[in-house]
Amino acid sequence: MILVTGGAGYIGSHTVRRLLDDGRQVVAADNLIYGHRQAVDARAVFVHADLADKYSLQRLFATYPIEAVVHFAAFAYVGESMAEPEKYYLNNVAGSLNLLAAMRAAGVGKIVFSSSCATFGEPAYLPIDESHPQNPLNPYGRSKLAVEKILADYHRAYGLKYIALRYFNAAGAAADGSLGESHRPETHLIPLVLQALAGRDKSVKIFGNDYDTQDGTCVRDYVHVEDLAEAHRLALEKTDVFCGCLNLGTGVGASVKEIIAAAEEVTGRLCPTEYAPRRPGDPARLTADNKKAAQVLGWRPRYTDIGEIIRTAWNWETNRKY
Repeated sequence: MILVTGGAGYIGSHTVRRLLDDGRQVVAADNLIYGHRQAVDARAVFVHADLADKYSLQRLFATYPIEAVVHFAAFAYVGESMAEPEKYYLNNVAGSLNLLAAMRAAGVGKIVFSSSCATFGEPAYLPIDESHPQNPLNPYGRSKLAVEKILADYHRAYGLKYIALRYFNAAGAAADGSLGESHRPETHLIPLVLQALAGRDKSVKIFGNDYDTQDGTCVRDYVHVEDLAEAHRLALEKTDVFCGCLNLGTGVGASVKEIIAAAEEVTGRLCPTEYAPRRPGDPARLTADNKKAAQVLGWRPRYTDIGEIIRTAWNWETNRKY
């Protein structure tokens, strides 16, 4: 069986489904602080568990024949991490150490870790490859980098087999509209734009319009959530032949204004916007070099058109299940 921590979250729930479709047996564990029980596929075993509770982790590994772990469980609000760093280090770092201790005690030696491009910080060059310097700008990014380093140390000391996947901006929803992005509060651009277009929000704030980009707004690399789920599936199969970190993105950037324009085209509606000052630590551009992921995993994103990505997200937004 595969244990997916954070299996009720946005990317975790899509990965649970992808693994089940591949014929795997899955245990989805989540504390449901941010996750949604409704998002967990009925074919999976669901366990309400928190990484802070060492005994619940021990029981989980004693109860189910876990052979590998896909580890998503983390807090992921950048702004909150600046205000409450202790919360992030306890959950993201100490929680990961508890998970690794339970794995070692149970003799489970394979893990795929959900990392982030936030480990890089301000880009020194683009696109960002795996050799790019890592200088995270916030406790969230530093917590992800800390776990990457812990995994490398456990590999050297204990023979742990791991792959850390650093993805850029996750976006979109399941093609059938049954799974999608549902954060409270929501901070990601595409759902914020779609919620404004649906009339649930008054407007979308554009933070800065004087960046050195084609239209003055920030450029990001949006990768579809189903492509991310497939990358985790592939990574589980490659831990015996590769150990280390891989970047996941399309390699193509879209600006804030381009996202808004594409969403307007998909929906046939006009999006109300307002300009706000730049946010500290927002780089002008972030795009991924995904060549190594293609080489190691055989992974290539199926969704490369931003309009198609937004169309799946709009299908979810207008038929929201949770």
